[in-house]
Amino acid sequence: MIIRDETPVDLPTIARVITDAFATIPYSDHTEARIVDGLRQAGALTVSLVAIEEDAVVGHVAFSPVTIGGENLGWFGLGPVSVRPDRQGQGIGQALVRAGMERIRALGASGSVVLGAPAYYVRFGYAVHPGLTYPGAADPSYFMGLSLAGETPCGAVRYHPAFGE
Repeated sequence: MIIRDETPVDLPTIARVITDAFATIPYSDHTEARIVDGLRQAGALTVSLVAIEEDAVVGHVAFSPVTIGGENLGWFGLGPVSVRPDRQGQGIGQALVRAGMERIRALGASGSVVLGAPAYYVRFGYAVHPGLTYPGAADPSYFMGLSLAGETPCGAVRYHPAFGE
């Protein structure tokens, strides 16, 4: 498997992988592909990586800036992370998240947040921080942060408007 930056030729396939990955997820509103497109169009898609096997895109991960308490503190939102349904459970998502985390670290990121299944994201070091909140989380235990430099800040997190908050 090769993990690399997205290229313009990948864009239709990325959208399809994202849509297919979230098609049967009950908590999804099925806007994930539009979110990634919106981030890309706004120049807010800081990291966008694809996993390639046999010349085909089998997974994708995105990182974009977030604000905390209305300030840009060098934190990024992870997501969405998507893997083709027939390839899920084979470590592709993990490899994408780890590669994306390396990228934001190299950019000097202070930390990252994610809204997702705790059982999955704790393996990367994400944890619930009571002072770090996301008002859009139906279940606060699904909103987690990971400090990469210094203390975890307190405040409400806002994603880019492409997320349709």
